[in-house]
Amino acid sequence: MTTTTDRPTVVLPEPDTTGTPRVRTKKPRLFSVGLPLALYLLFTLVPFYWMIVFAFRPAGSNSMLPWPLTFEHFDTVWNTLGFSFFFKNSLIVAALSLVLTTFVALATGYALARFKFRAKIPLVMALLCSQFVPGAMLLIPLFQVFREMNLVNNLTGLIVADTVFQLPLAAMLMAGFIAQIPVELEEAAMVDGCSRLRAFRIIMLPLLRPGLIAVGSFAFIGSWNNFLFGLMFISSQDKFTLPVGLSYTIGSYNVDFGVLAAGGLIAAVPVVAVFAVIQKYLVQGLSAGAVKG
Repeated sequence: MTTTTDRPTVVLPEPDTTGTPRVRTKKPRLFSVGLPLALYLLFTLVPFYWMIVFAFRPAGSNSMLPWPLTFEHFDTVWNTLGFSFFFKNSLIVAALSLVLTTFVALATGYALARFKFRAKIPLVMALLCSQFVPGAMLLIPLFQVFREMNLVNNLTGLIVADTVFQLPLAAMLMAGFIAQIPVELEEAAMVDGCSRLRAFRIIMLPLLRPGLIAVGSFAFIGSWNNFLFGLMFISSQDKFTLPVGLSYTIGSYNVDFGVLAAGGLIAAVPVVAVFAVIQKYLVQGLSAGAVKG
């Protein structure tokens, strides 16, 4: 008796001899991509649109468009409410905080990335843990220190407070940027006769430009938007920054939305301009720091 094995028959698809190209069926991406993006844009842009409408339409108008166009609210906030002084104060505080934060973060990040020392791990842990401390918890100790140093109601105290609050994150970011640059480049320069400082200046600084721009922009924007320290440490109206000045446009019983929107636009313009100019360096720097940071 012989047994036969039934093998499964493989049916091959017949070749397409008509010459008609295959048409791939597109996956429905309307609900997976388009709808979330539309909701995100709606949630993000609608407040900006209404801020523009309130800022440019006349007082008492119910128009849904910023028309007829008027600049009376900008004239009020800039010349009457003192936003010209608030803008100058914010610019001084943010610019000096940017310089101090970037310089100290550069030195700290270089030490963390290039040297081995006993307190390195505790220092890194302290920098990381400081990010979990809200700014409100620092108000009382900082106020006591600043009062002893006569820095209350002084823009210098505000610059120091902003720098101290932003320095841990800036130092960690800078350490990541420096760590990704091969140390052999510095060593080759020192073999050729350069000192460590000269090698750092001619080799490291040009390569660190995206990181410096990223850290500096974060320091500038963080200081520009800081409301809490300005409210607590500044009491004279001529030393207010823009966030504090904006809060004083809200009255106890009524709110002039046109004036408030115009002040908000004035405060938003520098931040938008900074992002528009440096966004290429910002993305490049953050992605580079995230790889080996």
